[in-house]
Amino acid sequence: MSATENTKAVLDTVENVAKDPERTQPYAALGLKDGEYALIKDILGRRPTSAELAMYSVMWSEHCSYKSSKKYLRQFGTKTTEEMRKHLMVGMGQNAGVVDIGDGWAVTFKVESHNHPSYIEPFQGAATGVGGIVRDIISMGARPIAVMDQLRFGAIDHEDTARVFHGVVGGISFYGNCLGLPNIGGETYFDSCYQANPLVNALALGVLRHEDLKLANATGVGNKVVLFGARTGGDGIGGASILASDSFSEGGPTKRPAVQVGDPFAEKVLIECCLELYAADAVEAIQDLGAAGISCATSELAANGDGGMHVELDRVLLRDETLTPEEILMSESQERMMAIVDPAKLATFEAICKKWEVEYSVLGEVTEGNRLTIDWHGERIVDVDPSTVAVDSPVYDRPVAYPAWIDALNAQGVNASGLTRSEEGAQLGKWMLDLAGSADLASKSLITNQYDHYVMGNTALAMPDDAGMVRIDEETGLGVALATDANGRYCQLDPYVGAQLALSEAYRNVSSAGATPMAVTDCLNFGSPENPEVMWQFSKAVEGLADACQILGIPVTGGNVSFYNQTGDKPIFPTPVVGVMGVIDDVAARVPSGPQDAGLNIYLLGTTQDELDGSAWAHVVHDHLGGRPPAVKLEAEKALSAVLGAGANQGLIFASHDLSDGGLAQAIAEFSLRFGMGARYWLGEIEARDGVDLTAALFSESSARAIVAVPREEDVKFIGLCEGRGVPVMRIGVTEDTAAIEVQNLFTLQLDEIRARSNETLPKYFG
Repeated sequence: MSATENTKAVLDTVENVAKDPERTQPYAALGLKDGEYALIKDILGRRPTSAELAMYSVMWSEHCSYKSSKKYLRQFGTKTTEEMRKHLMVGMGQNAGVVDIGDGWAVTFKVESHNHPSYIEPFQGAATGVGGIVRDIISMGARPIAVMDQLRFGAIDHEDTARVFHGVVGGISFYGNCLGLPNIGGETYFDSCYQANPLVNALALGVLRHEDLKLANATGVGNKVVLFGARTGGDGIGGASILASDSFSEGGPTKRPAVQVGDPFAEKVLIECCLELYAADAVEAIQDLGAAGISCATSELAANGDGGMHVELDRVLLRDETLTPEEILMSESQERMMAIVDPAKLATFEAICKKWEVEYSVLGEVTEGNRLTIDWHGERIVDVDPSTVAVDSPVYDRPVAYPAWIDALNAQGVNASGLTRSEEGAQLGKWMLDLAGSADLASKSLITNQYDHYVMGNTALAMPDDAGMVRIDEETGLGVALATDANGRYCQLDPYVGAQLALSEAYRNVSSAGATPMAVTDCLNFGSPENPEVMWQFSKAVEGLADACQILGIPVTGGNVSFYNQTGDKPIFPTPVVGVMGVIDDVAARVPSGPQDAGLNIYLLGTTQDELDGSAWAHVVHDHLGGRPPAVKLEAEKALSAVLGAGANQGLIFASHDLSDGGLAQAIAEFSLRFGMGARYWLGEIEARDGVDLTAALFSESSARAIVAVPREEDVKFIGLCEGRGVPVMRIGVTEDTAAIEVQNLFTLQLDEIRARSNETLPKYFG
């Protein structure tokens, strides 16, 4: 039976709705609540057709509509000052934010989640996560130039973690490498709270000239609506609305794959095709097809424009002829784009698509008025105001409750719990090795060796440096740096402070590379919004992030919210991943995260407090979580950033490394391991000036701190730079050609020993 024959018998048209107004519809199976279904009927003045129901279900899903988070996300706009907006060309509301970086150049960057698909089918879930975020970048008129990934898996020794780990890493490396995009950084953590709900967040960065900027706005009555790229299939149907099996047909449910299937080679061709279309000025507006597929692309393009849209859905090119109209609307097949094209330029558009062997179909056109109409073989199956689908979705004011357990958790700090400290060198050295070999802090080379860091030839820094950096302009050396961070333990203790610490660390990492932080993207991963305690965590994290961005003076350009990350009724730790983008005038002035020369003085910038609660030391050595996270010092972060940037620009800093997870101990280990350069340290002055014991001096995770390597002949100038900006500075060591780290009067560790402990952990569990 053909698709036409299969659907004609059960086709639910606008004309026929009046004849069957009380038809029972599977709205609950599509993820819609009773009240939402009633609201749809109220908006339309009738029950929806099956096709309209499909559209509303995916577009009003949590993933697409942000219905539980909109109330809080508005802070990112209201707390953004005019000064913060001065470099912002496109903010929230489009596919990705765009930032002016000077000389006529702009960059676009964004991070998004693909968590649930990556547990069901790790390889394709992660691969299509990369593909989806790259298409967001393409749709802004930019050439993608780099990707990053932010991963969280279950306990490293759990029997199922290896399945998810290998699939996710394999999917990321396959898709990114095939696209020819360098993977310049990211993070990987392991915790049992992510056991059946891994977090797979992907970030992409693109570059464009100001005049090449494209938006997802369908304007110009008579302009054509063109779908191009891969054919539409049955993969990913209903992914956005958590539906994988309902078909709308009278025959009952038909199983469809819930996870999209990606083809990076098709996407690579699509990238080049899009860029040539832009160069030929053959596109008026463009939208990628990701979550909610054609439902999203048509409704968002129309809602953002100045008119309506009409589409002939039967013109969609299919790779599965059995798909119903509803399934075509919901399909999340990959490697597809939708363009608005001036009829006078349609021949140019078609010629470029044919050159790249990219299939296309003209589905319809921009119309007068404010209606989105969709026909199937001449019969009207959708007639809606697109704003009600894509913009004016329900906004929930979910119940919020202060967690009943959090006060007890905060009371169980390191000191209150009597966790054992030490002043003995042998024990401190052992702990340093234990941290270096722990799951979260161990070398991630097993992962990163599968990624290409230098393809395209513009990578200036990549893992294991603090930030990734790419060159934008070959003539001037203009470049951008990117870093992403999150600490679920901190956020479990205090989501407001934890979100600010994630931002602070990413901001500090970008600064450590020698760049000036300019903009933020985020991926907010939380449990169920129907849990009032989770909504409290979410509300505090967003508030904290918005407040901190305002103080630091950098805007949030866009991002993603991922809810329902939980197993049963047990949510993950709140995990707001924060990405910071910074600009550097010339990548030749970049600063690596480790020294390459002996005889350099090592300075500690910032002050150390006794802040071990939530630390890697407490977690690894004592399997403990409790207390309060380190204090946030945003003004100190700004001052530190200014010193690091000026020091890099003036050639005073030869190496820089921020202090965060694992404190000074982990920082000095990574500092030396970066290029195999040994060092000698003394901690007495930290104890004396800051009033902390040796355990805190080595393992405290106080914020706004970094270590730097400075040539001896530049000491006076560098110290003056720090003092002039009010940044506490103390010489704590010197680099030595010894292949060892000596902490005077306490312990000496050979670099080979530290490296072996760091390198053995992931291969032990993942081969």
